[in-house]
Amino acid sequence: MGEKAERMTRLYWQPEIKDWKARTRALGKNPSSTWDEAVALANAPLDFVQTNQLDEMLRRVFREAFPSDLATKPIRLAILSSCTVAHLHAAIRMAGVRRGIWIETYETDYGQYLQELSDVNSGLHAFKPTTVLVALDAYHLAAGVDATFNKEDSESVAAALREQIRDIWRQVRQHFGCPIVHQTALPVHHAVLGNNEHRLAGSKVRFIAELNHDLRAMADEASVDLLAVDRQVCRDGLARWHDIGLWHRSKQEISPVAAPMYGDLVGRLIASKQGRSSKCLILDLDNTVWGGVIGDDGMEGIIIGQGSGAGEAYLSLQSYARELSRRGVILAVCSKNDEAVALEPFEKHPEMILRRDNLSSFVANWTDKAANIRSIAEELNIGLDSLVFLDDNPFERNLVRQELPMVAVPEVPDDSAYYAQVLEDAGYFEGLTITEEDKIRTQQYQSNRAREALKASATDLDSYLRSMEMTLVCRPFDRIGLQRTVQLINKTNQFNLTTRRYTEEDVLEVMKDTKSFGLQLRLIDRFGDNGIIAIIIGKMNGSSDLDIDTWLMSCRVLGRQVEVTTLNLIAAEAKRLGAKRLIGCYIPTKKNGMVKDHYAKLGFTALESAAGGGKACLDLSTFKPAETFITINMG
Repeated sequence: MGEKAERMTRLYWQPEIKDWKARTRALGKNPSSTWDEAVALANAPLDFVQTNQLDEMLRRVFREAFPSDLATKPIRLAILSSCTVAHLHAAIRMAGVRRGIWIETYETDYGQYLQELSDVNSGLHAFKPTTVLVALDAYHLAAGVDATFNKEDSESVAAALREQIRDIWRQVRQHFGCPIVHQTALPVHHAVLGNNEHRLAGSKVRFIAELNHDLRAMADEASVDLLAVDRQVCRDGLARWHDIGLWHRSKQEISPVAAPMYGDLVGRLIASKQGRSSKCLILDLDNTVWGGVIGDDGMEGIIIGQGSGAGEAYLSLQSYARELSRRGVILAVCSKNDEAVALEPFEKHPEMILRRDNLSSFVANWTDKAANIRSIAEELNIGLDSLVFLDDNPFERNLVRQELPMVAVPEVPDDSAYYAQVLEDAGYFEGLTITEEDKIRTQQYQSNRAREALKASATDLDSYLRSMEMTLVCRPFDRIGLQRTVQLINKTNQFNLTTRRYTEEDVLEVMKDTKSFGLQLRLIDRFGDNGIIAIIIGKMNGSSDLDIDTWLMSCRVLGRQVEVTTLNLIAAEAKRLGAKRLIGCYIPTKKNGMVKDHYAKLGFTALESAAGGGKACLDLSTFKPAETFITINMG
């Protein structure tokens, strides 16, 4: 099997685990590490058989219940399908494990997806899904079209089908109020006219192509996320995704060979919804960003630029990295080099696409790369599991995997021309939306460096805070900021008191509820706009208590009096609703230990505790707003 075929059938960017089979058989023998071991084993280049083996073993180990200490909520995924998808469940579940997410799956009875959706006594309703995947096969979708149709006939069938799809979405929202993923249709039909098939109004090929086009606009309007298998098939080839023989024998539209990739595509969407996508790409330099060794070859000797295949290959990676940065991915450098030498190409080489101002962190020294990656995470104030490290050197890749198993380190081929493709195929940076905040993220991190420089030069904290000229812009939830609000709720893990995840529908319900409030807080200072840095949701509980349902903040603004200023705002909103007490709740997770004493520090009194968390209250009748160096702007 050639390299291309291997790429199409397995998760080729994952590193091989030589003792994978033995470790899988031993899964569960050490209960305290079973889940972490399962995550490690799922992060291998699994084929269909291995995927099912690991899934079977893991379900046997966790027969009674899923792991109780996961960092994110478990997902109940219901698949509404018109064809056979039972062979895809294991791949979807393992894609979740790969990302630290437990996924339970449910498949409606064959061909009964509409009936189960409308019947409140069905197995689907008993399952109570938290995410629904709509997977309608292309044969089913195009069944009402034939080559005798004129344009009006085809459009009539298409309009009815579009309305049926919208009705499925409406019913899912009505019954379950959960996120929806809709699979695009596979291009499985045979051409009747040939190269100019688009000229045949009744062509099934044309019908499916136009349906996929329409689905993209419909999904945007309805806030539905797409599983773009049609695009993946264009990359991999239809034969790798669809076996016509299996279709006729068992109505499997997706071939078992493609199951691991199919599952991974679903897993990426679920992970992105839970804020589990990677946030930062860390790049090695020598023989990764350019060819050669800058310390030995000098500026004139490194391979980069137009006119040579090798030079253009390195430019393709730089170009892709810059595009990732422009949509919100943080870029950093980790290189074994003298810093001045490593910086020179970014500042002076005329062919370089990446420049120093594209990078939020630049670490070049002779310390081991695992230690430097830790430093980068601390500097950027993000978790290690948010990082992807790209390096051509297998020794460095293995070292980082060994020392920092939570960091994603893709395997890369010898040919640098494929580096960008590896990053794309691996789907580390899967996103669902793009906001204005995402587009200026690099600029925000650069401003942070200037803030830190000012802080270091200040003689005392008060003078530093005063000189920052901070303004906190407070706005209630609105539709303009809806995407960013949902994104922050689902991505923020460290400074997040309850880690409750909200969909767009949930946020809209808060906006409608007269006994609740939602606040989005934006911090502006002398160095620029920090963007939306905090989300607050408060809900009245009875006639006198207001529960702080959600309090999350960006770690980038800690230590600037934002916490106490935010409490002032919460107290004011609570009094407006008639509350006499604030009730704060802390629900511990693997990542939010930094806020375990948050309410105590703000003067709350403990009420109850459980499993490391608990509730605390603040009497609003005696509360006095703290004085800070932050100006409030009720935007």
